Amino acid sequence: MPFTHHTAQTAPAAVRPTMVAIEGKFGFLPAPVALMSESPELLQAFTRSNTLFERGTLTELEREVLVLTIATRNECHVCVALHTASLTRAAAPEELVTALRARQPLPEPRLEAVRVFTLAVLDAAGGVSEAQMHAFLDHGFTRRNALEVVLGVGTYTLSTFANRMTDAPLDEAFAPFAWEGAA
Repeated sequence: MPFTHHTAQTAPAAVRPTMVAIEGKFGFLPAPVALMSESPELLQAFTRSNTLFERGTLTELEREVLVLTIATRNECHVCVALHTASLTRAAAPEELVTALRARQPLPEPRLEAVRVFTLAVLDAAGGVSEAQMHAFLDHGFTRRNALEVVLGVGTYTLSTFANRMTDAPLDEAFAPFAWEGAA
């Protein structure tokens, strides 16, 4: 039985204000939000943790590198498309976006350090080695940044897992950025 694709009118009351706010931000209600709203707790946990993640000290570009690294690793086609759109709007270099989508090393060493460290955090369930930590810190990051990577991993693990579980479809607005997986 499929998950319910809620609207702000049909969703559980506890999550309706969140949905209205998201709809206002995008100009439409993204399918992942409509599906996640089945669990107000999940949608609220994701939106709140994402707000905190965005307030951290990592730059917007560093955060997007982290998100696309998680999205491609977890094979969340919706997240890859949505965050590719975000990077495109932010005029990120095309070679950066292409490398992220292909799970390839990034041309800029500091951003590559974010990608590699994010994968290390995921692969080691947080138990990164001293060498991995130092490799991250050697690119000008701090231990606070390392913990913010953990916050980003938690936030986008919620999103990617929920989108895969609910089989969230790709909204038309993100269709130009569709992703079928890395070769």
